[in-house]
Amino acid sequence: MEKKGHILMQRYEMGKLLGQGTFAKVYHGRNLKTGQSVAIKIIDKEKVMKVGLIDQIKREISVMRLVKHPNVVQLYEVMASKSNIYFAMEYVKGGELFNKVSKGRLKEDAARKYFQQLIAAVDFCHSRGVYHRDLKPENLLLDEAGNLKVSDFGLSALLESKRQDGLLHTTCGTPAYVAPEVITKRGYDGEKADIWSCGVILFVLLAGYLPFQDSNLMEMYRKISKSQFRCPQWFPPEVRKLLSRILDPNPLTRITVARLMENSWFRKGFKQIEVPNLDLLDHDNDDFPRNLFDAIDSDSEGSSSKKKEEEKRFPRPHSLNAFDIISLSPGFDLSGLFEEDMKNKAEAWFTTQMSPSQIVSKLEELALTESFRVKKKDGLVKLQGCKGGRKGQLTIDAEIFEVTPSLHVVEVKKSAGDTLEYRRFCDKELRPSLKDIVWT
Repeated sequence: MEKKGHILMQRYEMGKLLGQGTFAKVYHGRNLKTGQSVAIKIIDKEKVMKVGLIDQIKREISVMRLVKHPNVVQLYEVMASKSNIYFAMEYVKGGELFNKVSKGRLKEDAARKYFQQLIAAVDFCHSRGVYHRDLKPENLLLDEAGNLKVSDFGLSALLESKRQDGLLHTTCGTPAYVAPEVITKRGYDGEKADIWSCGVILFVLLAGYLPFQDSNLMEMYRKISKSQFRCPQWFPPEVRKLLSRILDPNPLTRITVARLMENSWFRKGFKQIEVPNLDLLDHDNDDFPRNLFDAIDSDSEGSSSKKKEEEKRFPRPHSLNAFDIISLSPGFDLSGLFEEDMKNKAEAWFTTQMSPSQIVSKLEELALTESFRVKKKDGLVKLQGCKGGRKGQLTIDAEIFEVTPSLHVVEVKKSAGDTLEYRRFCDKELRPSLKDIVWT
């Protein structure tokens, strides 16, 4: 499969290795029918299944089918075998925009051209209900003609990802480019968060360095939260003014894409791109992507039936990313940056190398001895006391999060009842009963 000259799925001739990551390798390829150069991304299905990334792969496929735009890397075809998933994508020869910026700042006209193409692509994505959520120069490619192409939709979200409050809630992205409201973990507008990232990119293109920099991550977050940055002296006044509108820490007053595209500095030399109609990928049947997703979901070699049994008993917990892990430490609590009134929360965290079902078993054993009723739903275990305390029945929520497949974090907090009773219960009953699974 990985040898030069190998024929993949009777459709593509494989060429040289272009790059590789933890779960995938990317090769140059040639379409046997048309002779067109393509990039073939080969994803190891067993590896992504083990770490629970299959849904992310499916989302990336769904998103890339929606965003067919001249300034977005195109997905031509997706194929799946028992052991691999194959993406046949547009081959973009010019490399990352990051490589250009790393050599020094760009001239104003060049920076503006790339920024115009970025905003045109982002505006189109938003019109299709797609939010990228990880915009940065490393994810912006350049073709032979020097045109920008947005890539890597692995962290993107679709419109239906919003909760009832109309906001997205997954904290993700690259810290230096992420909007302040994303860090607070209270929900954010995907469109406004993408605009902020575009503002950071514009600054980087013109300055050659980041607007928010600090060797201390938390100090950098404080600068982001207050939008503390200084424009170099060579920035034109119009750019300074525009950046102050884009890098507004308040998402409600931050400039919209529509207003941004009306800006006089932005519009200089701007050419509106004709976007082709949204066509389906060239596939032989109307059941795509359902049939493809069925093929992706099919068991890879060596998959564990024991793991499936365990998942039936207790569903896969939510994942924690770097932002979440940082926020667990009291010293890294960012809420003080955004809240005037800090409340003392009745909650505790512990880490364990046991599986979710084993953690739940421990909690169920404890509930039996302490006369608690147990309810389980979507990764949450609720322990409700049968006796009425000073402030009603004591109710404790235990939520399980996955850091890695072999390491879980459990958040335990009081949702009802008296705080003193809750703390007494934690110290005298909960901690001793969990001592064999707490990982210290």
